[in-house]
Amino acid sequence: MSQGPLAGLRVIEMGSLIAGPFCGQVLGDFGAEVIKIEDPKVGDPMRQWGRSKPKGLSPWWPVIGRNKKSVTVDLRMEAGRDIARALIAKADVVVENFRPGTLEKWGMGYEALAKTNPGLVMARVSGFGQTGPYASRAGYALVGEAMGGLRHITGEPDRPPARAGISIGDSLSGLNTALGVMMALHARQRTGRGQVVDTAIYESVLTVMENLVTEYDLTGYVRERSGAVLPGIAPSNVYPTRSGELVLIGANQDTLFRRLCELMGRPDLADDPRYCDHAARGAHQAELDARIAAWTADQDIDDLLPKLEAAGLATGRIYRAPDMLKDPQYVARESIVTVPHPVFGEIKMQNAFPRLTETPGGVRWPGPTLGEHTDTVLADIAGLSAEAIEGLRKKGVLG
Repeated sequence: MSQGPLAGLRVIEMGSLIAGPFCGQVLGDFGAEVIKIEDPKVGDPMRQWGRSKPKGLSPWWPVIGRNKKSVTVDLRMEAGRDIARALIAKADVVVENFRPGTLEKWGMGYEALAKTNPGLVMARVSGFGQTGPYASRAGYALVGEAMGGLRHITGEPDRPPARAGISIGDSLSGLNTALGVMMALHARQRTGRGQVVDTAIYESVLTVMENLVTEYDLTGYVRERSGAVLPGIAPSNVYPTRSGELVLIGANQDTLFRRLCELMGRPDLADDPRYCDHAARGAHQAELDARIAAWTADQDIDDLLPKLEAAGLATGRIYRAPDMLKDPQYVARESIVTVPHPVFGEIKMQNAFPRLTETPGGVRWPGPTLGEHTDTVLADIAGLSAEAIEGLRKKGVLG
């Protein structure tokens, strides 16, 4: 396996849960040495999270902890913070998602750390960012998703706002932070200086909200929940089939819509004033969707999909995990990989994305056991002797 494009980059991860650690996962996937500092007693809460715990372990941890080294250090103790400082002094990046002000209280703010490591890039992830009147508030993804505008437009119009089935606000923050880290490292090549990457969860959500704010600013229109459709974009929806499975069809361009009409045996609809162009189809969206649904409901999905694909239409099934594992596209591109695990045996998880042709990322190992790399890292990087490490362990500084 390639070492990845970030081989030689050292990252100290002091975050927990998802937003900060997802950034560490991305960097680790592409070859960075990610040293995760964890509480000696319980470690990252993600080690315990999950609906189920096969063999007493969480299925979350092997994924978000993958490609990382676990070092147990109690940061609430000054001796523990000294160890963290020694590791950070020899690192390129530190990722943290404590509540703003915590590191400053510990004497580990950016200015203090940069005195000994001026090239350090510090990635700070929080609900509302490091500045502003809300900075000190607790900020989880559910609040960031709501404040960023996503929750209000998600779900059916006659029901309360829904949420995605994943912590999308945290994941977006992790991706944004990884992007910010790479920008800061690129700038460091020119200036020799590091800087702070300040990621707010609500802003990470806001950045993917398309023209929501601008449309309101120009027209006064407030986007609302619209269920499975995007208002004015038609046809682009899920439709029933005789076999009971839903089919996705996107044919909202004129040429594509004409092909769909021919498949339906209604080529005349392509020239119907109600459907002849993008604006007309958007204005008659519900009516058009009803026509298409009546057609798809009379066909089996296994017969329908090849016809739609042959016509060059965007179409597909709604996948669950079992569908992903057997799909030939997933298999051909190794979108899901099998990774050896010391307790579970072989486990499956998503691969590293995006793909690089010359220096691809990959999963080198799953999330480590708590403190698995403590002795090795502290000896090799912090320069501590075996006796010193054992002494710190007896004092409760290390796990």
